[in-house]
Amino acid sequence: MLDAHAHFEFYKKDAPRMIEECRGELKAVVDSITEYRKAHVWKSWEMLKPYFGFIFPTLGYHPNEARRGNWEKVKKVEEFILTHRDEIVAIGEIGLDYHYAENETQRENQRKIFLNFLGLAAELNLPVVIHAREAEREAFELVQRVGVRAYFHSFSGSVELAREIAENGHPVGINTGIVFIPEVKAAAEALEVENILVETDAPYMSPVKGQRNTPCNVRVAIAEVAKLKGLKFEEVERATEKNAVRFFGLKL
Repeated sequence: MLDAHAHFEFYKKDAPRMIEECRGELKAVVDSITEYRKAHVWKSWEMLKPYFGFIFPTLGYHPNEARRGNWEKVKKVEEFILTHRDEIVAIGEIGLDYHYAENETQRENQRKIFLNFLGLAAELNLPVVIHAREAEREAFELVQRVGVRAYFHSFSGSVELAREIAENGHPVGINTGIVFIPEVKAAAEALEVENILVETDAPYMSPVKGQRNTPCNVRVAIAEVAKLKGLKFEEVERATEKNAVRFFGLKL
């Protein structure tokens, strides 16, 4: 099994133990190392670096941080990405999140910073990991305008948009929220397995209420997709792993 999106760094002191537990069950985890509040990418990078090879890192700038419009910080993260351009498998997560953007100024900050990192990805010929909440259509249109390959992680937009994203060659992320979020289930039902990546977004999106999520729970997303499609667990596991390896260029 392979988790296409998680955040081991958010386990903090528990991270080494969680990584070792997951290493026993998973082939790999794509960790989206993202600048967000006090979770600085350079600190997370140093924490996770000993585990690279099992962990495949991306580097990005979360839209909920981008709404603050701190361009000094943006440039610092951009420089960090340039330094590690040959070690990362994508830029992200980046995107738009209008759920927490309180006004148009914050949304415009998000748009400008999103476009900045989309441009950087195009320049470096790297794919991107997209976080889009209550702004899925706009995020997709900006991706199309810049012309980068994009993974729409933890997708909970409309079925129509999910199909359009897939038709344009971008994979859609089905996370462990499939067990309690109707939009995630609907997207999984509507898409072919060839267009899906499975993920946990751990430690968030736990399929068990009151428990912290873990990348090992990616099996829950695989099992739910298999049930929806009338396929065997192993078929979905193989297909989604192949999709992730191809999109991120993983060397397992």
